[in-house]
Amino acid sequence: MAIIITDECINCGACEPECPNTAIYEGGVEWKWSDGTSLEEVEMEDGSVVSAEEDQEPYSDEFYYIVTGKCTECIGFHEEPQCAAVCPVDCCVEDPDFQETEEELLAKKDWMHPED
Repeated sequence: MAIIITDECINCGACEPECPNTAIYEGGVEWKWSDGTSLEEVEMEDGSVVSAEEDQEPYSDEFYYIVTGKCTECIGFHEEPQCAAVCPVDCCVEDPDFQETEEELLAKKDWMHPED
């Protein structure tokens, strides 16, 4: 599963610097696939290819958010999701709508960070 930030978020920002994939962004902030990764191009679900440097729309305008496609639950980096470990209000939780196996999460980590 990827991690999501619930609407109980108090916008403290403690989670953002903890993410090894730079998958966490402040509400309203555009994001890029290339942020914190080695990605240069990304094939989208529809088969189109976009530059990893291209700005993407924020997932939330109100709260910090996690880009599901970049979240590996810290697999390959840490024993547990670091965002959840530091969140003072426990609003970084598993996303029941986006389940991935440990193998899938590790493959995603290797895709974003092939040199690690």
